[in-house]
Amino acid sequence: MVLMLACAFAQAQQLAPIPPLTSPVIDTTGTLDAATKQQLEAQALALQQRKGSQLQVLVIPTTQPEDIAQYAVRAFEQWRIGRKGVDDGLLLVVAKDDRRVRIEVGYGLEGAIPDATSARVIQEYMVPKFRAGDYAGGIRDASGVLVKLIDGEPLPAPMADHRSERGAGGSSWVFALFVAFIVAQVARAIFRGAPAPLRGLLTAGAAGGIAWLISSLVLVGGLGALVGFFMGLVTMPAGRYARDRGFGGWGGGGFG
Repeated sequence: MVLMLACAFAQAQQLAPIPPLTSPVIDTTGTLDAATKQQLEAQALALQQRKGSQLQVLVIPTTQPEDIAQYAVRAFEQWRIGRKGVDDGLLLVVAKDDRRVRIEVGYGLEGAIPDATSARVIQEYMVPKFRAGDYAGGIRDASGVLVKLIDGEPLPAPMADHRSERGAGGSSWVFALFVAFIVAQVARAIFRGAPAPLRGLLTAGAAGGIAWLISSLVLVGGLGALVGFFMGLVTMPAGRYARDRGFGGWGGGGFG
């Protein structure tokens, strides 16, 4: 029993220290310049006067040997952030050398800032700036968003989703036009007995429709229709479709 207590005491002695709570912004690494620190402090004090909620920023070199989550909880409890009975404190911890960030929220703010929202704030507002070496900008942007959330403002739509949608859109329209080209060939064969103008319109409708369905873009649908229309006007040589039936089968080269 004595040995266990001694081990526990030794481990406690080795934990990363929690600095005294002397300001709404504590930076033991010297990362934040005076102007940024003053701006963050004014923002936190204005929030506390306006809403009563307490926003605390802590920048340290490392939380080792603890994980940042354990360290943040320990700091939150030691500093007693937030009003008693309301528990509306919020702690933003940056362990610079560990490259780790943590947002610890009191029970009174969990409705305004749930875990999923905290993760978004970190990934969208802090991580990109931190990777560029702009720690002050990342902390300033994230704390500004957190203040707005406490004030009841909604979080903007995910930035990452916008980027992924743009990337997906850039590849889907090419695929949509490729499929429209294939559909146009099939439609031209189906309507090969119709007059050329009518065949062009029918082929345009089929190709344009599939291009629009795949890409969800009117412009791509129009391009697909244009491709289909001109392909529909071209008269097919007799017997060509029968000769092409071996495409994709076993004839000519083996599969797999």
